[in-house]
Amino acid sequence: MLPITLRKLRREFGSVVAVDDVDLQIPAGALYFMLGPSGCGKTTILRMIAGFQEPTSGEVLFGERIVTREPAEKRNAGMVFQSYALWPHMSVFENVAFGLQVRKVSSAEQHTRVMQALEMVRMEKYAQRTPNQLSGGQQQRVALARAIVFRPEVLLLDEPLSNLDATLRLEMRGEIHRICNQIKLTAVYVTHDQKEALSMADGIVLLRDGRVQQQGAPRDLYQRPRNRFVAEFMGETNFIAGTVAASDAQGSVIDTAAGAIPSATTGLTIGAKVSLSIRPESLRITQTAGVLQGRCKQSVYLGETAQHQVETSVGILKVFELDPRSTSRAGQSLWMHVDFDAVVALVE
Repeated sequence: MLPITLRKLRREFGSVVAVDDVDLQIPAGALYFMLGPSGCGKTTILRMIAGFQEPTSGEVLFGERIVTREPAEKRNAGMVFQSYALWPHMSVFENVAFGLQVRKVSSAEQHTRVMQALEMVRMEKYAQRTPNQLSGGQQQRVALARAIVFRPEVLLLDEPLSNLDATLRLEMRGEIHRICNQIKLTAVYVTHDQKEALSMADGIVLLRDGRVQQQGAPRDLYQRPRNRFVAEFMGETNFIAGTVAASDAQGSVIDTAAGAIPSATTGLTIGAKVSLSIRPESLRITQTAGVLQGRCKQSVYLGETAQHQVETSVGILKVFELDPRSTSRAGQSLWMHVDFDAVVALVE
C-alpha cells in the first residue's frame, strides 16, 4: 500500500485552468473519492495520477517516489474506465490476461492470476464468454478484474458505475468496497454522485472550478460544510439568513427573522452576516413550541418518509419526516425543533 500525494498540481488547457494548484494527501490503503460537478477538474486530476496527462506544474508522488513524468505503464496503477473498454473479440479470460501478457508473465502464472482475479469479482464461471454475452454489471466486474490482476499499488476508477441502472449501481458499490478492502490498496474514485461517495468513501475531496472546496471524512463534509457550495452539493439543505448575536468556544447564537437560533459553529465575529444550513431531516416536527413555526403548504408521502414544504417567516423550508403517521400534513400549522449541533453557520 502506498499513499498518494499531490503537490501544487496544476493543469492548463490554453487560457483555461482546469486544475488550480491542488494539494492532496491520500492515505495508504484508503478508498478516496474525488467529487464535484462536471468540469470541476476531477477527471483531469485522475488522468494526471494515472500518467495519461502531464501537469503544467506540480508533482504526483506514489509513496516517496515522484512519478510526475513517468509514463503510465511504469506507474503500476490499475485503471477502471467508465466505458469498461473491453476487447469485444476476446473472451473474459483473454481480456483480463492482456495486461499480464504485456508484462511477459508466464502462461502458468497468467492462468493462476486471472482465475484469482475473476474469483474475487465472482466471474470465474464466465471466463470463456465474450463481453457481448455479459450484462453491464458483469462487464464492469471484468473491467475491475483486469485492473487488479497485475497487482497494482494504486487503483483508479473513473465514474465506473455511471452506465449501470440504479439496482446494479447499488450492488456494485458494495462489491467495489469489498474488493478494495480485500486487496488493501490505495484507490482513487471519481464520481459526481454524492450518495455513491457518502456510502463508500474513507475520504472525500470536493472540487469546484479546479480548486479544492473541502476534504475529509464523508460525515464531516455532510454535517460540517465549510461554505454554501459544499452544503448544497452534498445534499438537500435549508438556508436561513441571520446575524451573529453571540459566539464563544461552545457555539453561537444567530438572530434571524424567526428569532434567535443556536448553532454549534464557533469562532464567529459578532455582527457578521451568516447563512444557517439546516438539513431537512434535522428539522423535527414537534407537538410543543419549537425553534421554528410555519404552515405546511405541500406534502409528498413516500412510505418510510414524508417530505413537507413549510412556509415560515424565514421562507419555505424543506422538512423530512421519518415514519410519518399520516399521508399529508398540508394546511397544518407546525412547530419544528432542531438540535443546535445540526445548525451550521456559514459566513457569507
